[in-house]
Amino acid sequence: MRLSDDIEKVLISEEQLEQINEELAAQLSKDYADKNPIFVCVLKGAVLFLTDLVRKMDIPVEIEFMDVSSYGDGIKSSGDVKILKDLDVSVAGRDVVFIEDIVDTGLTLAALTELFKTRNAKSIKICTLLDKKENRQVNVKSDYIGTTVPNEFVVGYGLDYAEKYRNLPYIGVLKPEIYQN
Repeated sequence: MRLSDDIEKVLISEEQLEQINEELAAQLSKDYADKNPIFVCVLKGAVLFLTDLVRKMDIPVEIEFMDVSSYGDGIKSSGDVKILKDLDVSVAGRDVVFIEDIVDTGLTLAALTELFKTRNAKSIKICTLLDKKENRQVNVKSDYIGTTVPNEFVVGYGLDYAEKYRNLPYIGVLKPEIYQN
């Protein structure tokens, strides 16, 4: 079985992803040049994005990971945000940048933003590779956006369906017959 056989079309190529990462890294490097930010990677989907992004940056950044679930094996957010792995450090008085693969309903990042406000983060920003505004259920604004995507089921470059397709080097639209069965 080849993963690429399940892809209806490539939405964002490897080359486009590299360009997006370069642009976001340049902006983040400029905005955080004299700060000591904590980049909080929302696992598992954002790990490839985070890795490529920070390798293009020329400022010190601290990296932390959170494992948060609102999908399970489904294709729609359940609306129930569960923290499966929390941070290992305090964010009090720190500039926090959430690194996310996709902002879809906004429920996860709304919950995390509120949580980090109670933890006294100095500032909280959101950097997302993909923004899917059509599905937004809550008012969450990303501060750094790689690109917007249509309301299609996308996989690859960290994004999955039932833990598959994360390792595709591009972002593609999954054939509906794969997730409708």
